[in-house]
Amino acid sequence: MTGLPHPVTGELFDSPVAPGTGWPGDPAGTSTPRAADAGEVAQLADDADSLTGLDAAVSVCRACPRLVSWREEVAVAKRRAFADEPYWGRPVTGFGASDARVLVVGLAPAVHGGNRTGRVFTGDRSADWLYVALHAAGLASQPASVHAGDGLQLLGTRVVAAVRCAPPANKPSILERDTCAPWLVGEVGRLWPTLRVLVALGGFAWDAALRLVRQAGGHVPRPVPRFGHAAEAVLGRPAGGEVLLLGSYHPSQQNTFTGRLTAQMLAGVMHRAADVADLQGTSR
Repeated sequence: MTGLPHPVTGELFDSPVAPGTGWPGDPAGTSTPRAADAGEVAQLADDADSLTGLDAAVSVCRACPRLVSWREEVAVAKRRAFADEPYWGRPVTGFGASDARVLVVGLAPAVHGGNRTGRVFTGDRSADWLYVALHAAGLASQPASVHAGDGLQLLGTRVVAAVRCAPPANKPSILERDTCAPWLVGEVGRLWPTLRVLVALGGFAWDAALRLVRQAGGHVPRPVPRFGHAAEAVLGRPAGGEVLLLGSYHPSQQNTFTGRLTAQMLAGVMHRAADVADLQGTSR
């Protein structure tokens, strides 16, 4: 399908979006190198000269054939409610401050959320919950995230996914998780000088945070900290100092509809992150 207007800019795009065609916030261009396997992911993540350069390489990655096929298939078929919108249909980069004190880590983009909008944790019910909590804690400029050009800013905060492509059934394989891991390690590596808090949304993100600290040469205490809502663990940063790992149940429909996670519970974790990072009241 061609000729569909972007809801913000009105420009026309194929679906999925081609790099460098004008999508709001697109970091890539037609010459951005594309990783085709795990080795190239690791090399490009290591070689990136900046966080922007890393984001560009992430956004055109094609290293996992199953994920590439799925994200692009959905971007063409679409959900009926979004039939008149172009889908991003590419890997979704981190979003937020390049000198973040708080890093929020989720599992993967939602197939009709970030895979559609081009921004992580945007355009679905999980995003609705997350940004209300971030705004209440002074970490976001507005309480909603709708699409990549909606004016939202994160304040001293960055949001990322451990796996950058939307996976079928929201379940990446172990191989896909490990192939994608260097992107997260490279991103956090550029944030260590300012980073004070890691917030893990769900057990997958908790385990990913622990792995990335180990891979970066930081310290993880023994016994290995266990995930739980409002769980805390003090981790050693690679260059010295400490970072606090906070756990929260993921704001998935399964957790929010059943009451396992309430808005107050999620807001409490974000307020705790803001307090530790000394970001209280930033947006107020």
